[in-house]
Amino acid sequence: MIDKVLEFIKTQINSYLQVKLDDHSNTAFIELENIAWNDAALTSSSGNNNTQSNAFMTLVNIEEDRLSESQKNYKRNGATFVNENPKVHLNLYILFAVNLPRYGESLKRLSLIIQFFQYRNVFTPLNSPQLPPEVERLICDMVTLSFQDLNNLWGILGSKYLPSVMFKVRLIKISEEFQEGTAPIVQEIMVTDKSAAS
Repeated sequence: MIDKVLEFIKTQINSYLQVKLDDHSNTAFIELENIAWNDAALTSSSGNNNTQSNAFMTLVNIEEDRLSESQKNYKRNGATFVNENPKVHLNLYILFAVNLPRYGESLKRLSLIIQFFQYRNVFTPLNSPQLPPEVERLICDMVTLSFQDLNNLWGILGSKYLPSVMFKVRLIKISEEFQEGTAPIVQEIMVTDKSAAS
């Protein structure tokens, strides 16, 4: 599910950048890659040198959203209750970093990425038919990092700092849909008064 959501976001941003940069080629303006591979001596998983890419999307953290979590481990299905574990609700932290030869162009590309999320920060099947069918809604919020957090993040990634911005993508639901058992619904309760019988 995580891979489908990230691919969807990448496709949406790439389409937006093609329109804004007036480019009618099939050039990829953003890549879903690990920013830690941003080194001239290393190549990405797709075999391309990352320094040749325009922008990167990197998943840097996954957080469980316990506030959205349902504590119920059963749901009604017709005349029976189905016992299954509740879905896991996740927040994804995505780092967008730009590495173009000209610094001014990198800043322009980063501005357009931020502008994209200002234009559309909520994705639903109604406004985005390409949304994976398992996803009900995505909400994207910008995350502001302190200088210390920024230093720690780029240190962990093992890369030199690039113009970047982080967004939190909320309400990713993951479920195995495995049923542990079923039980019929209680439809009638009978009380026998033993004292009346004696």
